[in-house]
Amino acid sequence: MKTYNQPKWITQDLSPNDIAAINQGGCDSGAYMPAVTYYDAMQTMAEHGDNVLDYLQDMNGELPVPPNNCSWSGMAVFYLSRAVELFCDMNENLADWEDENPITD
Repeated sequence: MKTYNQPKWITQDLSPNDIAAINQGGCDSGAYMPAVTYYDAMQTMAEHGDNVLDYLQDMNGELPVPPNNCSWSGMAVFYLSRAVELFCDMNENLADWEDENPITD
């Protein structure tokens, strides 16, 4: 159960453990596969790409520069991964908060 405002472009609910894993190893460690699987990243960026890029621009003041010779699918993975990692970084103490305030159903 998520307890925070997760953007729609993060297509799977992230638990505090997921956020910690993404913060530790990044999306490409396998911690958040929808951002690094070309097909899934392309689908997400087709639907939410403007919001992803706006988020990165708003949070960083500029867009990160993708690697040279990056394909379209590679760019989708690059930008989506950076946005998910940034979101998780901004929510890094969620796991600590939930440890101190357990959710009961």
